[in-house]
Amino acid sequence: MQPACARGGRRTSLGSVTAVSTDGRKPHLLVLNQYYAPALEATGQLLTALCEDLADEYDVTVVTGALGGRARAGFERRNGVAVVRVASTAYERRLLSRRGLNYLSYVALAVASSVRVRPPDLVLCMTDPPFLGGAARLVARRFGVPLVVIAQDVFPDIAVRLGRLRNPLVVGVLDALVRSYLRRADRIVAIGDTMRRRLEAKGADAGRVRVIPNWVDTEALRPPADTNGWAAANDLADRFVVMHSGNVGHAQDLESLVRAGTFVRDLDRLAIVVVGQGARRDDLVSLAERLEVDAARFLDYQPSDLLVHSLSAADVHVVGLARGLAGFVVPSRLYGVLAVARPVVVPADEDSETARVVREAECGVVVPPGRPELLAAALRDAYAGRLDLEAMGRRGREWVVAEADRRVAVGRYRELLREVRGAA
Repeated sequence: MQPACARGGRRTSLGSVTAVSTDGRKPHLLVLNQYYAPALEATGQLLTALCEDLADEYDVTVVTGALGGRARAGFERRNGVAVVRVASTAYERRLLSRRGLNYLSYVALAVASSVRVRPPDLVLCMTDPPFLGGAARLVARRFGVPLVVIAQDVFPDIAVRLGRLRNPLVVGVLDALVRSYLRRADRIVAIGDTMRRRLEAKGADAGRVRVIPNWVDTEALRPPADTNGWAAANDLADRFVVMHSGNVGHAQDLESLVRAGTFVRDLDRLAIVVVGQGARRDDLVSLAERLEVDAARFLDYQPSDLLVHSLSAADVHVVGLARGLAGFVVPSRLYGVLAVARPVVVPADEDSETARVVREAECGVVVPPGRPELLAAALRDAYAGRLDLEAMGRRGREWVVAEADRRVAVGRYRELLREVRGAA
């Protein structure tokens, strides 16, 4: 591959790992996202891994938000990455109004901070908040550099389908804002093929869209070799554990999981474990109590050093996606489950990325979303030994190592960023 010229006459050697400009400095990559380590949110964890891996090739600056008690506003250098944390609000996100305030305060402060940093060669953002691409476009135009947007969902469509946004004026404004940056970004990353089609339907130029699925570090997250002390500590060692691990929100169809518990009351060793936090957790706890689903348990997010053990404690994971959301959001938690060689039951539409992966990898069972009786039937088959769970888990691990490992995804991002800089 031949060297390509970047902005201002700088050159980047695309055939080597490190790109160095003529003044001896790495190209400057400016990154925007509301969440970054030590955030527990999926976008924060994914972006942290990406930025730290790219730091050998780029001088990376991340402008991110405050995390309340976990991280306050200020500057730090973290694993080779410069992190500028603005003093945005960090209210509990269950109320849409407070989540909106978090979004707006972060975007306003992030733009103000971004235009004061050293001029970048490239701007990259994840869509958290979902309309951040519009603000990132302003920053990229300010410096006259390319913009890459990583779309983690399709907004505001997902909020409308979940009934979270109903005001036609607000929906129209947000839709126009998203369509604007989709038409103008130099590259847009979709995390699945169905999402790619959704983004193109909203105005993204097909020639500028690239599909790069989210990922997992399969070296750090693998089946544990020792006895699972986490399971014993949580009184799950002698149980058949059905688990959801991740965000407990509106998109995950977790009501069907709780209701499925009413169809399997006779399975006395069954435990339905929901690990995580989110907007629907309190509702689900109340629903389980009202339906007397005694098998249901609700646990908080687990620290990262315990994630291998918590995920591995399950005999089978449920990775749900509410009806009608195929392509509007892609549950990345699936990859962590497959990395620890656990099988899955997936309540999701047939055209969803999750269902496609499960069928391709032969690592689980797909059932229609919103059908708790069918979900319960699949769980009964798993409990009774009618499914080869070990083989499903093994095939899932093999698939994720080959297709969704951190090194594979980061390599694709390296190629994309070099392509964009070469065309600038």
